[in-house]
Amino acid sequence: MNPRPAPTTFQPVKQGLGAPQAAFALPGLTPAGLQSEAVLARRRWLVLAVNLATLAALLYGLSRVLGAGGWTVADGAIFIAFLFGAPWTVLGFWNAVLGFWLLHGVDDGMERVAPFAAAGDVPTPIAIRTAVLMTLRNEDPERAFHRLRVVKDSLDATGEGGWFDFFVLSDSDNPAVAATEEALAAQWQRDVGEEGRITYRRRSDNAGFKAGNVRDFCERWGDQYEIMLPLDADSVMAGEAIVKLTRMMQAYPKLGILQSLVVGMPSQSAFARVFQFGMRQGMRPYTMGSAWWIGDCGPFWGHNAMVRIAPFRDGCHLPMLPGGAPLGGAVMSHDQVEATLMRRAGYEVRVLPVEMGSWEENPPTMLDFAKRDLRWCLGNLQYLKLLDLPGLRPMSRFQLVWAILMFLGLPAWTLMIGLLPLKVIEDRGLTDYPASLAAGLYILFLAMYLSPKLAGFADILLRKDGMRQYGGGLRFVVSAVIEVGFAFLQGAVSSFRTTLFMGGLLFGRVKIGWGGQARDAHALSLATAFSGLWPHLVFAIYLFGALIWLSPSVLLWSLPLTAGYLLAIPFAMATALPSLGTWFSRRGLCGIPEDFDPPAELVSLRQGQPA
Repeated sequence: MNPRPAPTTFQPVKQGLGAPQAAFALPGLTPAGLQSEAVLARRRWLVLAVNLATLAALLYGLSRVLGAGGWTVADGAIFIAFLFGAPWTVLGFWNAVLGFWLLHGVDDGMERVAPFAAAGDVPTPIAIRTAVLMTLRNEDPERAFHRLRVVKDSLDATGEGGWFDFFVLSDSDNPAVAATEEALAAQWQRDVGEEGRITYRRRSDNAGFKAGNVRDFCERWGDQYEIMLPLDADSVMAGEAIVKLTRMMQAYPKLGILQSLVVGMPSQSAFARVFQFGMRQGMRPYTMGSAWWIGDCGPFWGHNAMVRIAPFRDGCHLPMLPGGAPLGGAVMSHDQVEATLMRRAGYEVRVLPVEMGSWEENPPTMLDFAKRDLRWCLGNLQYLKLLDLPGLRPMSRFQLVWAILMFLGLPAWTLMIGLLPLKVIEDRGLTDYPASLAAGLYILFLAMYLSPKLAGFADILLRKDGMRQYGGGLRFVVSAVIEVGFAFLQGAVSSFRTTLFMGGLLFGRVKIGWGGQARDAHALSLATAFSGLWPHLVFAIYLFGALIWLSPSVLLWSLPLTAGYLLAIPFAMATALPSLGTWFSRRGLCGIPEDFDPPAELVSLRQGQPA
C-alpha cells in the first residue's frame, strides 16, 4: 500500500505525461478546454430543431384525428395533455437515434462525446487526494460496511489506495443501528491500523439528510481533499474505475463533477432483474446521445461520481425553498440542483457514457420502486421554485425544466387514457374518421416510446460477443421480449401512481420521508399489494368496463397502455415472488453481464454478504 500522502489543498495539479489539459481554458472553449462552445451550441440547436419538428408533426397528425367531426372539450383536453406528455418521449427517441449513430455510425463517437476519457488510460501517477464517502440512514450496517470494505480492497489492489481515505457519514436515528455502525467502524479502524484512513461520524441533527451530511463533511474535512466520491449504502465501485475517473479529474482541473454509467448489480429479485435488464439496454444509447449535445452542462446522479470539493463547498449551497410542505423547505432531489450550481461556478459537469465498474442495487418490488420514485417526483417538482435562480446557464435551466416535465407528463397520459371512453362516444357514427392515421400515429408513438430500449437491443446484437455477455442469443431475445412486456405494465402502474401522488400534492396530503430502503427480494401479500394498488383496479374497472361496452376493438388497441391498470396487483405480487426470481436466475433470464462473468468486486461482495 502506498504511504498516506500529504494533502494537496487544491494546489494546481501538474500535468502528467500525456495529460492533454491546460489549467485554464482558451476563449471559446468550455471551462476545462474540452470542446468548442460554438460546436456545442450547433449541436443543441440541431437537437432543438428536430425535436420541435417531430413534435409539430405529431401534433398536426393528432389534430387531424381529434378534429374529425369537430372539436370538443375532450379533444382540447387530450391535445393539451399530449403537449405535456409527448416531449419526453420525443427527446428520448432522438437521444436514442443520436446515441446509436455515435456507437455504430462513426469511428470516433466516444471522442466526440467524452474527449476527456482518454486521460483515464494514461498511466499518470495520481497526485490528488480523494475522500470516499458513504452516507447512511438506518440501513443494514453490516451490508453497508461490507460494501465499503470491498471498494477499499479493490482500490488497494490497484496500488493507488494510499491516495484515498474513507468516511462513513451516518444520519441513523435508530439506536440499535447506530450502535452496530459504531462497533463496525471501530473494528474496521483497528483492522486498517492507519490513523485517518477510516472515519466514522454520526450526526444528531439530521438537517438536510444526505445533502446536509455531505455539506457537513465538506465544511469539516473538505480542505484536506481535492475530490470526494459519494456512495450510497447500496453502491459498489471497482478500484480500477475509480482510479481512471480520478486521473481524468486530475488531468482536467475544471471538471467539477464526473460520473460514468451506474448499472444494477446481479439480483435474486425478479422485479429488479427485469427492470435493470431494460435499463442496461436503454441507458447506453440514450446517455450517449444526450451527452453529445448536453456536453459541459450534464446531469448529476448524486452518487458513484467524482466531485471536486472546493467549488462544491463554495458554490453549491442548496437554498431553503420558501413556503411550507410539501414543495417548500429542504431540497429533496439535490443532485440536479448541485449540477446546475457547479456549472454556474465555472466547472464542467460531465457524463462518461461507459459501463466501467460502477454498480447499485435496484428496488426488489414494485412497491419499493414506487416509494423511491415518488420521492424523486416530489423532489423534481420542487425545482419549480428554483427556475429563477440567478446566474444559471440556459442549458442548466433547461435541465431543471426537463426534470419537472419528466413527472408532469405522467398525469397528462393518465388524463388522455381516462378520456378514451368519452372520445369513443363522441366519434360514434363518424363516416370519415381517419382510422388509418390514428392507428399509424399510435404505432409510431409506441415505437418512439420503446426506441431507447430498441436501440440498446440493436447495440448488443451488433457488438462482437454482445449476446454472449448476456448468456447467448436465445436468452437475450427471450429476456428482451419479457422486458418489453414488463415495461408496458410497469409504465402504466407508475404513471397512475404518480398521478394520484400529484393529486395529493394539490391538497397537501403527502408525506415523504427518508429512511432505510429494502434491498433483498421479498414477497408481497395480497393485502399489501391491494392496499397499495387498489386505485389502479378501480380505474381499470371503469376503463375496461366502458370500452368493452362501447368499443372492444379500441380496448384491444389500448392494451399496451392499459393492461397494467388491471394487472397491477397480480403483477406486483408475481414480480416480488422470490421463487420467480430464483427461477429467472437459474435459467439466466434477464441476466446482465455481471451474472455470467462476475467481476472480482461483486464476487467479494457475494462471498462476504451477511446472512
